Amino acid sequence: MTDVDRHAARSPRRRAWLLGAFASAAGLAFASAARYGAAGAAPGIVGISPAFADTPPPAGGGIDAFIALSSKLTGHTSFDPLHGKRAYDALSRADGQFTQNVAALNTWLQTHGGVPSDIVTQALQADQPQLARTVSAITRAWYLGLVGDMPNVQVIAFERALMFEPVKDILTIPSYCRDVPFYWAHKPANA
Repeated sequence: MTDVDRHAARSPRRRAWLLGAFASAAGLAFASAARYGAAGAAPGIVGISPAFADTPPPAGGGIDAFIALSSKLTGHTSFDPLHGKRAYDALSRADGQFTQNVAALNTWLQTHGGVPSDIVTQALQADQPQLARTVSAITRAWYLGLVGDMPNVQVIAFERALMFEPVKDILTIPSYCRDVPFYWAHKPANA
């Protein structure tokens, strides 16, 4: 090996190219594993699986169908699995028709399209108000971390609510909720 070959083998430019090639190969491996279901992958965990427009949502109204619907309504491709489970469980308890509505909404979105959620809600309001309420409940659960109506509101998330996502680089997110939901809207007892 000549001195020129040795220098070329250690050059920063070659090293950067090799690192980029390895990173690209690893990214492709993870993407294909997520899409085609790698052996041992935990079902329902939504951290690395990309959203494919041509992939139909899971049938029924289970948690996988809920996550697929949530992805379409919020535009987010990954969710905290714990927050997703809490939201699904709380919404299912709050509405006896929730799982059927999730399945119906996934079917409706597949045939009609129409994202973002305000367009979907507006389109459903006249024909299927129950589905429009389900869309509102899902987006409220993800963005505000709240499920149910007053006085029976349940807080399912606070610091992980999506409402903090746009300002997380500037605003310090409080790590706890100081009182019941909308406590600031009520007149204090001593006033």
